[in-house]
Order: sequence, then structure tokens, then C-alpha cells
Amino acid sequence: MLFSTAELNGESLNPITAIHIFPMTSTLISSNLSSSFFPTQNIHRIRIPTTSIPGSFNIRARRSKIVAKSLDLPLLPFSMSEVLVPTESKTLHLYEARYLALLEESMKRKKNMFVHFILDPISISETATEASFAARYGCLVLIENVERLDVGALVSIRGAGRVKISRFLGADPYLSGEVRPIQDRMNYESSNELTSKISQLKESIKNLNSLEIKLKAPADSPLQTRLINSLNWAEDEPPVDFDESFVPSLQERLSFSAFQPVSGSTKSELSRLQQEKIKAMDMKDTIERLELSMGLIKENISSIAAKLAIQSLDIR
Repeated sequence: MLFSTAELNGESLNPITAIHIFPMTSTLISSNLSSSFFPTQNIHRIRIPTTSIPGSFNIRARRSKIVAKSLDLPLLPFSMSEVLVPTESKTLHLYEARYLALLEESMKRKKNMFVHFILDPISISETATEASFAARYGCLVLIENVERLDVGALVSIRGAGRVKISRFLGADPYLSGEVRPIQDRMNYESSNELTSKISQLKESIKNLNSLEIKLKAPADSPLQTRLINSLNWAEDEPPVDFDESFVPSLQERLSFSAFQPVSGSTKSELSRLQQEKIKAMDMKDTIERLELSMGLIKENISSIAAKLAIQSLDIR
């Protein structure tokens, strides 16, 4: 979806009018938080129970048989460097009033869901006098945990499935819109090949995780269990108690599980991961994405093995 700032500031009925007020800086929304910046004594942990919140979901609950073509949900924009894929977990620090209002709406009336999407500046023409943007790489997310701080809250989220923003519905105090599911094309003739590639991927992820555990990574590196965490989440029953049209197939979920940062990743490796995540989000073929996943896993195994070799020399 494309839009421009010409429609901003209440000059049009188009509800995207306030989108320019969401700066793409870490000062508002950050996923790179250190424990020293938020002292634990100032944190009040809230676990999201499966029964206490109206409309909440239950991981083991039977999925609803109601199938909807669209959902109206809050939308949270990010920069191109922060693409979120299904199965991926992420922690946000929300502290502006509009983002906290989005959080409350998501928890109380939207079954702990909102949409993580990329706000991509684009150039329509050389003569354009105002900025234009594209809404890309929408990912339906589930709120897994909330830690209340003296200022704002830390919110742990999980990518559940790809969505397309079909239209914006509002911008005050936060963005909201109608979203539709995006899922892979089903090719039943390739079922044997699909099963084989999934088995290979799961085995490779477990091998990589074993190497990660041996690596002595910096304290601020991503958790060594991140790959396995995503794999386990993908294999579990879908933790969503809403219509099935927004739930990706097991095979599709598994195909995304490899796109996670590994311990000790360099800036160039994390940048490469972002590019691979963008490719994965664009793909509509599960087997094609599984092949991309296997290539990434093999590269990570080689990288971790090399770092382990250097680490063993340092120990000696």
C-alpha cells in the first residue's frame, strides 16, 4: 500500500494522515535493550494468562472453526532494518502514550494481537515535494509477556503469520487497519520433497544449536536457544484462538524458523540475515523458502565452527 504526506494533518478523510508522526528511531521503539538500562527492581512482570484476559488465547485450546477474510487490528511501524518473520520473538520498549494505548487495546479487545509492519520511504517521482511511503512485510504478532516499568513497558512479542494491510482505518492515537492473511501456495505433488526438506532443516537447526551452546559468546548476544525456541514454537499447536485463515500451515511455519540471529553474530552477519528475512517474506513457495533456510543454516554452522576453533586456541 502506497501513501504520501500530502494526505496528512487532517486535510483528507484518509486515516493514514498521521503516519509521519512515527519516527523510525530507537528512541521511541527499541528491540535492542540491555538489562542494565532497565533495572530489574523497576520492572513489574505480567505473564499473559490463557484465561484471565477477555478473548485470550490458549496454546492447547481447540482452534476456532470460524474463518474470516480480514481482521481490524492496531498497526505498529518499524524501519526496513527490523523485519519480523513468523516464529521470531522480539522485545519492544513502549513508552509513548500512543504506543501504550495500542498495547492496552491489543490486550483487552484484540486477543493480544497487533501487526508489526515496515514503513518504507519510496520515491514516486523527482518532482514530488512530500515524502511517500510503502507499508511492507506485515506480520501478525502475539503478545507473550509484558513487564511494566516505571516508564512504559517491555513487551515480548512473537511473529505468527504474514499479513497484507489492505486499508488504513485510523491514526489517532495509533495506526489501525484492515489486514488479510498471506500464505504459501499449496503444492500437493511435492509433499514427499517437502517432508524430506523439513526433516533436513530440523536436524540442521538442532546441530547448529548444539554448536551455539559450546560457543562462549558476548553477554549481549542473542540467546543461544533462539533457533530451538522458534523451531519448538513452529511445531506446537497454533497459539491463536481465532479464524484459521490467519494460521500458516505447519510446513510454512517451520520454513521460517531458521531466520534467527545466532550467538556472536557480527554486524555484517546480522545485516545479511535481514536481507534473507526479506527474501523469505516475499516467497510464496514453502520448498523455495526451505532451501533458502538450509543455505543460511549451513553458513551459520561454518561460521560457528570457525569461531569455536579460534575459541579453543584462545583457551590453550
